[in-house]
Amino acid sequence: MRFLEALIAIEASDDPQRPVLRLIGPPQVTAFGERIEIPESCKRLLAFIATRGSGVDRRLAASCLWPNGNNQRAGGNLRTALWRLNGIPLPLVVTPNQALYLSPKVVVDFHVVSTWATRLTTSRAEPRDLDVDAPDIEAMELFPGWYDDWAVLERERFRYRMLHAAETLSRLLGQRGLTGVALATAISVVSADPLRESAQQVLIEAHLRAGNLVEARRCYDAYRELLRQELDVEPGAELTSLVSQSYSFDVPRPRPGNSIAVQDGRRT
Repeated sequence: MRFLEALIAIEASDDPQRPVLRLIGPPQVTAFGERIEIPESCKRLLAFIATRGSGVDRRLAASCLWPNGNNQRAGGNLRTALWRLNGIPLPLVVTPNQALYLSPKVVVDFHVVSTWATRLTTSRAEPRDLDVDAPDIEAMELFPGWYDDWAVLERERFRYRMLHAAETLSRLLGQRGLTGVALATAISVVSADPLRESAQQVLIEAHLRAGNLVEARRCYDAYRELLRQELDVEPGAELTSLVSQSYSFDVPRPRPGNSIAVQDGRRT
């Protein structure tokens, strides 16, 4: 994923040899251009610490990562995982007192992307934040295949953050006349969540900026049909107005009492 690799390269520009903890996609650690073998229990410990963003109490980590069993057994599993990490010739975890921290030398892809997304969605984007390839939202799943409660919650939070950021990115690129990347980004968001109305609106806006009136109408009609089939509702008034104002003829208005905005595949 060129989008992700570009952001990581910027973060590690001061020292390209810094270890990288990759949590987007299959979790792994890379350093010096190579993948470092890490036991599965250690990957989960690193991921858990990384998602907390600050020091993690040992007892909390043990109870969340090894919930099946008593506290003594969970503590033993934690000590074993830390011992295995200490055997790796990389600075990954520091353990002052009873807290666990990632080493400041570790670059975490999840942190890099989350920080980028926050800058975009809070109107603090820097020029370099827009100089990226269209992100592949569907491929950017946080630790796929993990179903621990904490992992599922963090994965969903990251997904929503990425969808919102990608919509913002598409609009900003379109405003700067970069219609090709703006369209590709909007398509990525729609592919990840076809029922998300804000994503459909961003895609239609991108087509309109590019002068693709027919494509904009086609996208609207396809979305309208999808909503009817899946939820038996019509597109929201704002989206319908956007399309109708771009034509000399009217777009069918939502049926009274049956228009609803859809976000993340849910009615709102």
